[in-house]
Amino acid sequence: MAAFTPSEEQRRKRRRRLLQGLALGGAAVGLPALANALVARRARDLDAPVWGRGHTYSWRLGEIAFRRLGTGEPLLLLHSFGPGHDMEEWRAAAERLATSHLVIAVDLLGWGRSAKPSLAYDDEIYIQLIVDLLSDVVRDRASLLAAGLPAAYAVQVAADHPEMVRRIALSVPSGIELHSDEPDLKDAVVHRLLRLPVLGTSALNLYTSRAALERYLQNEVFANPERVDAATIEHAYRASHQPGAGAALAAYLAGYLNHPVREPLGRLAVPLWIGWGRNASAPAVESADLWLQVAPQAELEIFNNAGILPHAERPARFVQSLLPFLERKTR
Repeated sequence: MAAFTPSEEQRRKRRRRLLQGLALGGAAVGLPALANALVARRARDLDAPVWGRGHTYSWRLGEIAFRRLGTGEPLLLLHSFGPGHDMEEWRAAAERLATSHLVIAVDLLGWGRSAKPSLAYDDEIYIQLIVDLLSDVVRDRASLLAAGLPAAYAVQVAADHPEMVRRIALSVPSGIELHSDEPDLKDAVVHRLLRLPVLGTSALNLYTSRAALERYLQNEVFANPERVDAATIEHAYRASHQPGAGAALAAYLAGYLNHPVREPLGRLAVPLWIGWGRNASAPAVESADLWLQVAPQAELEIFNNAGILPHAERPARFVQSLLPFLERKTR
């Protein structure tokens, strides 16, 4: 039997946890429904950010929250996906980057403080959102800095619209091991179940409980467990339980937001920089070799004592390494 890659193994474990949550949710109807109602009623709004200047963009599918800070060449920041993820992961790096750039950090549709419509989320929605943000909000040729799965969207946009993008920088990107953006049958079944009002909500509530989020942040996100303090857990919990947040999260967990990146990466015509946490588990640092095989001209920086969010865990070192790339003259 072939060995699973770290990403495949993580996906299998995630699916198993979700199925366990669905089984618990289906054990009885009345009790889970009551518990879900209590969770929803007790969920508090996200605190107002204290960095940058807040704005909203009236996009065709809903209001998109973003923050501006600094002046200079525009730099659009795209956060990673996962339970409780949003633009806050960029705060420390954004404040440093704003000393020399106009930084625009967004909450993507379905995440953070942006609208969370009940719709069929997929990768194409986010690719079009990025194009529209560049056209309607940035309004200038910009650099893209993207983390996790949205890194694949950034590559697609840069390959398709080089006139809109000066350069791209990626933080522990995903998508190089994918051969299709279609989830397999098991993931499709899980996604359908997660969208059920009682069963799905119960499973997602278990997956995003404070205890589960603490384990996730300590074991899958950060290399240093002490980085996961009460405030970090509380923010992830609130972000995961905003009204409507389950739709985008379910699509992500079931693979509906996946985007294979080999083809657009192979025709990328703008400079590329990649940062990777040495302790990242999925995708692991070894995946960087796959990116360099397709894009040998890319620059790679490895950050010690960092997981899948080196920009949040080692922001000073991350920005110090990234700035020379961003400030290099391009055509």
